[in-house]
Amino acid sequence: MYKKSTEEYINVIGARERNLKNVNVKIPKRKITIFTGVSGSGKSSLVFDTIAAESQRQLNETYSSFIRHRLPHYGEPKVDAIENLSVAIIIDQKRIGGNSRSTVGTITDIYSLLRLLFSRIGNPFVGYSDVFSFNNIKGMCTKCEGLGKVDMISIDKLLDKNKSLNEGAILFPTFEPGGWRLKRYIYSGFFDNDKKIKDFTEEEMELLLYKSDIKVTTSDPNWPKTSLYEGLIPRIERSFLKKEEGEAIKYKKQISKIVSRETCPICKGARLNNDVLKCKINNKNIWDCSEMQTIDLLNFIRGVYDPKGITIVNEIVNRLEQLVSIGLGYLSLSRETSTLSGGESQRIKMVRQLSSSLTDLTYIFDEPSVGLHPHDIDKINILLKLLRDKGNTVLIVEHDPDIIKIADHVVDMGPKAGVNGGKIMYEGTLDGLLQSNTLTGKYLHKGSQVKGKVREPKGWLSLKDANLHNLKNISVNIPIGVMTVVTGVAGSGKSTLISQVLPKFYPNTIFISQKPIQASKRSNIATFTGIFNGIRELFSKANHVKTSLFSFNSEGACPNCKGLGVTYTDLAFMDTVITTCEVCQGRRFTDEILTYKFGGKNISEVLNMTVEEALDFFNEKEICDILKRLVDVGITYIKLGQSLNTLSGGELQRVKLASELESHGNIYVLDEPTTGLHMSDISQLIKVINRIIDNGSTVIVIEHNLDVISQADWIIDLGPFAGQNGGEIMFEGIPSDLINSKRSITGKYLSKYIQ
Repeated sequence: MYKKSTEEYINVIGARERNLKNVNVKIPKRKITIFTGVSGSGKSSLVFDTIAAESQRQLNETYSSFIRHRLPHYGEPKVDAIENLSVAIIIDQKRIGGNSRSTVGTITDIYSLLRLLFSRIGNPFVGYSDVFSFNNIKGMCTKCEGLGKVDMISIDKLLDKNKSLNEGAILFPTFEPGGWRLKRYIYSGFFDNDKKIKDFTEEEMELLLYKSDIKVTTSDPNWPKTSLYEGLIPRIERSFLKKEEGEAIKYKKQISKIVSRETCPICKGARLNNDVLKCKINNKNIWDCSEMQTIDLLNFIRGVYDPKGITIVNEIVNRLEQLVSIGLGYLSLSRETSTLSGGESQRIKMVRQLSSSLTDLTYIFDEPSVGLHPHDIDKINILLKLLRDKGNTVLIVEHDPDIIKIADHVVDMGPKAGVNGGKIMYEGTLDGLLQSNTLTGKYLHKGSQVKGKVREPKGWLSLKDANLHNLKNISVNIPIGVMTVVTGVAGSGKSTLISQVLPKFYPNTIFISQKPIQASKRSNIATFTGIFNGIRELFSKANHVKTSLFSFNSEGACPNCKGLGVTYTDLAFMDTVITTCEVCQGRRFTDEILTYKFGGKNISEVLNMTVEEALDFFNEKEICDILKRLVDVGITYIKLGQSLNTLSGGELQRVKLASELESHGNIYVLDEPTTGLHMSDISQLIKVINRIIDNGSTVIVIEHNLDVISQADWIIDLGPFAGQNGGEIMFEGIPSDLINSKRSITGKYLSKYIQ
């Protein structure tokens, strides 16, 4: 264990980023410090926008200008000084992304180790480690080029077999009658152009679709003398599928109608060529290993005994054990990184850091509890402590009590959110926080009970024989008119059942997710909710001028910043500088427009109001009704003019939820709505859900949070574990019965939580 003195601190002096009120804080090094407080209290502003941003900025400045120009740009945060700062590694919830060639195996380097192992002890020997890479021309399947999938053209969607070539049988642009590509078929002399496609012989269909490089001997003057005949399929593949420019982009929508992505018929999805796949260890080739669940692969690799590969085997076992230890034993190495959730992505980033021998770093985590069942949080806590014990400083922004309990030091922000936050309410030990009078301290001290009187169902939504992904042919009934919480460890099949199977049976289900709203930096709370139209009309009537003058996207906008309030200056190899517009001083509008008032305020001042302030200001029912809904879902602190692209996933989800509050008779699905919510906000969220149900709707919540689970009317628990070891119904019923369930892991943790 690392033994260096811990009497050192990261000293932050005068932090003023976003809503921070000139904050001073001392953060002990080589300890776990957890930052708590309500949503919008300033935790992220302090940890990410100040400490992490300054560390990244200073580190980037050590590189040459050539390299700096290619790195992410960080502006200088608003802070007087940060002393004793170390290099920060940010492990956030941003999805890893990547293309089809990026997998769990490649991103963790476990696949590289497997390649090395197969090149050393695989039989028969087929080459060195690069041959086992599906991203290398020596090893990849030549048909799919290492992707495992190919774009297949559907003949039934390409051809209308009840028509002839002259009647427009080919259903694709440029092949229609008069289209220039059709000429190569009707003037070839090979076909009766008035014959229905359905009457073509096998030979004619083969010729029309697949035959290529045939010399044409027709005397028709419309046929180019030097051209060779090319079938429809290879021609469309060459012109549209193997290019990413020109017509391929122009006709992208039409291509998607006739093309589907299918498993490669040659390699059967294995990505590698047949020679490589012949090389095996204990009767398994490298693709067999990649397709196994991590936990199964771990058991297989442990059984590999060969002196030439012992060092590699030990390293693979070590990496696989780390994946299993953080609840990712259900993933396979072949799983594409683009399909991973934010929580899964964050844990994989964590595993990559554990294998590093670097010390004295600052690791910064953004809610590592997200997407995790209490069963898995215990495992995460072990890894967080391991990072600390290697001699690193660990900073965590978190709401979950089970993560908070491992803190060496706590910084509690508040007292509330937005302009009413940005102060430090408490610094010290966890025991001290529990005794404090802060909102976080009170809620950590507060006990919880399961819901006593549950609602009676008004009917049932029936899902039959669900077997998608890891679901084991399950049938389940979801009650109508109540709050159902779907629980289970990460990877147990919750999202598959509710997000993919349910809409097939009930397509009118409304999903309120945390996915970003497709909007530009000009979109804000006022424009998204529709109240900005009403606000502009009020200004228009009060001042007897055009409504369009009060739009920052129109003629009333400041001409210098185009209504953004800020200007962006690209300084080539230096950071892009975002500065308040010198002309309008950030107010977005021209001086003339700002002379027009409503209720003593100009349009810029109104956009600068928080939702809470706006509710006190306006009296108009249509505007106030929408503002009240935003208050009800906890969006009190966000300003009307704040860009949507600055909101978190949880904040966006609550904005979407607000728009559904007065609807009736719908089926709603909320996917982990407690993400980013303080314990005090969760009780407010439960009230909102109850209000939606009382209006006659059905709410289904996919959730791990024990406060939400305890307040359900009905619970469906999946498990017992993840991946192939999940996908079964462990429990269906009311919360008070779940506590006594012997089969349910969730029941065990709920019982412990209540006690």
